[in-house]
Amino acid sequence: MGVTIETSSPVHWVLTLSCPDRSGIVHAVAGALAAHGGNITESQQFGDPDSGLFFMRVQVEASTPRGELHRAIGEIAERFSMTWHLDVAGRALRTLVLGSTTEHCVGDLLFRQRSQRLPVDILGVVSNHTTLAPLAQFYQVPFHHIPVTKETKDAAEHRLLRLVRDLDVELVVLARYMQILSPWLCAELAGRVINIHHSFLPSFKGARPYAQAHDRGVKLIGATAHYATASLDEGPIIEQDVERVTHADTVADLISMGQDVERRVLARAVRWHAEHRVLLDGHRTVVFR
Repeated sequence: MGVTIETSSPVHWVLTLSCPDRSGIVHAVAGALAAHGGNITESQQFGDPDSGLFFMRVQVEASTPRGELHRAIGEIAERFSMTWHLDVAGRALRTLVLGSTTEHCVGDLLFRQRSQRLPVDILGVVSNHTTLAPLAQFYQVPFHHIPVTKETKDAAEHRLLRLVRDLDVELVVLARYMQILSPWLCAELAGRVINIHHSFLPSFKGARPYAQAHDRGVKLIGATAHYATASLDEGPIIEQDVERVTHADTVADLISMGQDVERRVLARAVRWHAEHRVLLDGHRTVVFR
């Protein structure tokens, strides 16, 4: 009588790692994956001469159980003092989107999730206003109104953190959320919060930045997506882009173009983070595109 051997279907994994740079890292990783039935389908690496760190992102196809792969990688990680992460390639990250009154970034992320396979699972839209409620309803995403005032800010942020924990959120996106997160909340969610803001040269802070830019006759407007930290708008940068403008463009033109570049930059940053293509290198990032 023949013996039936059950085999699981191959799974596509993504492994990211960083460690002090030294010889033999790539050989050790590739050898361990091969020894456990892994077939590497994509591999990128970078050694930073400034920080002395080595970064690597590997996609591998394997039928090996996750626990076995974890043990194999863990042994290498201990030898090379690695920080590492293993996940199923393409798994949608559990995501919470925060916005205030402008719809362009929130709506774009909801649209891309539905129609363009943005690898996130948007579990809810959170806002300090009610303006975005109809947009969330249109996309059939729960809407959470958490008002914020100077007196209630601490309580509101604790309520937000409870929501993050209750929903098991992996990524928080500040999609033109016009509130500054407190240092303690930034620390609690370190590496899991992406923010988007406009970028100008020179910089225009405060109210009506596009009107200020128009008044100064800027020739470039842009946007920056970065990880949120306690230092306002100074977290590790993930992505940036610019648009050229001319003297003929009105303030309304600048706002329209600025919103468009903000959408594109934020979507790319969220995609790359969700695909585990962004690794932290101190106050900078390594992005394996």
